[in-house]
Amino acid sequence: MDENKLMEFVHKAVGDVGSLLAGSMVVIGDRLGLYRAMADGKPITSRTLAERTGTSERYVREWLGAQAAQGFLRYEGEQRYSLPVEHAVALTDEDSPAFVAGAFQVGLAAVHSTDRMTEAFRTGEGIGWGEHDHDLYPGTERFFRPNYLNYLAQEWIPALDGFEARLSSGIRVLDLGCGHGASTILMGTTYPASTFLGTDPHPASVEEARKRAAETGVSDRVKFDVGTAQQIDGTYDLVTFFDCLHDMGRPDLACEAVRDVLAPDGAVLVVEPRAGDTIEENLNPIGAVYYAASTLLCTPNAISQNGEALGAQAGEARIREVFQSAGFGDFRRIAETPFNLVYAARR
Repeated sequence: MDENKLMEFVHKAVGDVGSLLAGSMVVIGDRLGLYRAMADGKPITSRTLAERTGTSERYVREWLGAQAAQGFLRYEGEQRYSLPVEHAVALTDEDSPAFVAGAFQVGLAAVHSTDRMTEAFRTGEGIGWGEHDHDLYPGTERFFRPNYLNYLAQEWIPALDGFEARLSSGIRVLDLGCGHGASTILMGTTYPASTFLGTDPHPASVEEARKRAAETGVSDRVKFDVGTAQQIDGTYDLVTFFDCLHDMGRPDLACEAVRDVLAPDGAVLVVEPRAGDTIEENLNPIGAVYYAASTLLCTPNAISQNGEALGAQAGEARIREVFQSAGFGDFRRIAETPFNLVYAARR
């Protein structure tokens, strides 16, 4: 045994323990407004930060030390800490594509299912999306929404030949797996001449989506129903899957159902986690996050639906295979971001 390699791994493992605990620190800082109170970048003491946020100075003092050791904050000396402006964007600006606090919220909610997942490993049983910690659902919206806000109307729709103009003129859109409705409401706000139906099998998420549509003032053209792809009636010009196809128990059947309700000149827009077609291509920090999230969330949900469990790292070739098997003749990648791959499918 190589002692140097052993200690190298031990140091990595200790760092990963720190990262695991840092997730809790980030969620606490986000919930209590600690980052927002430091967003001006000026050095601050634990006492001043506690006074600004109405929190306990002793807890804040320890939190500041933990965050500085982790590299989230900068220690300025004399018991003062600062939040670099670049870090402030990532931790406080919910409209920025760099926003990461939602990802920590999702991660912390996911690890709360560790006990259930341990048993699921033994039994092979699934865990439905709606059976996790309640923080998972708003966290998921906060994680995905910045990408939709910055890329959907600016890059993804324009890359879907002809649909920017069609949406502006007025068409029918079906948004499957809509969650809290961030993508549906954004499209409804951007393209007021079109009508949108968002569906999701999680009743609590649909209820929240309806509330947000009303608050945004788009309820006249944006509706939400509880359901799956196989339960949809009608005809739609555009069908969207935003970060949800790989979670479905039978993505092949979902795509077949979509083909049945898709207008002859319609298209499907598919946004999926960034993934290569081989394991080797996914052995990187993004792949590590997606594989772990898939283990705790995506795969157990698909299994709970008696499904094939594509997993978050299915890759382009596997997604293409699903659509081709459902009868789609045209499938291609039309855009990408650091975290997503975007596809279009037509008959």
